[in-house]
Amino acid sequence: MAGSNKLTPADVMSLERYARERPAFRTRLLQHKAERQLAVGPNATWCFEDRLTVQYQVQEMLRVERIFEPQGIADELGAYNPLIPDGSNWKVTLLIEFTQPEERARALAQLKEIENRCWVQVAGHARVFAIADEDMERANEEKTSAVHFLRFELSASMIGSLRSGAGLALGIDHPHYRYDVPEVPSTVRRALLADFA
Repeated sequence: MAGSNKLTPADVMSLERYARERPAFRTRLLQHKAERQLAVGPNATWCFEDRLTVQYQVQEMLRVERIFEPQGIADELGAYNPLIPDGSNWKVTLLIEFTQPEERARALAQLKEIENRCWVQVAGHARVFAIADEDMERANEEKTSAVHFLRFELSASMIGSLRSGAGLALGIDHPHYRYDVPEVPSTVRRALLADFA
């Protein structure tokens, strides 16, 4: 199953076709994304990625950069395909959001290691903490980044429990940012279960 869901060049629309289909594709994507996104406290958003969200990101990058050569397309797919779940995990883009630049700088300095303190928990099982930023380091000595990429690996028994209706909670357990979602809404939970189909 691993890797079977990745995008190939055949899945990528040409720039001309994407220009025509972009409004409808974008509308579909926004509806889809709304069911795969959760606020965790006032300043953090988790975006659960999947094949469609990643395809949109690839198409948008190709459009903005005007990339149409096969090698350029392959490079974008190589960069974004790792964000697609592999059948035993969730892949999440963590966004840390503060509107004021001074407040953001202060918060990012205070929130070092936040990416390693994100967790999910299937009822009846232990918490699973994120494996963060596998592609590159996004924090430095002074501060963390406002964007992180997280992977949550679930065991077969956790996935089985979810399929049987077990509750799902998630949160962030950081000394300066402790918030949780004690029960993931059913619409989001349903969308996330599809990642294990």
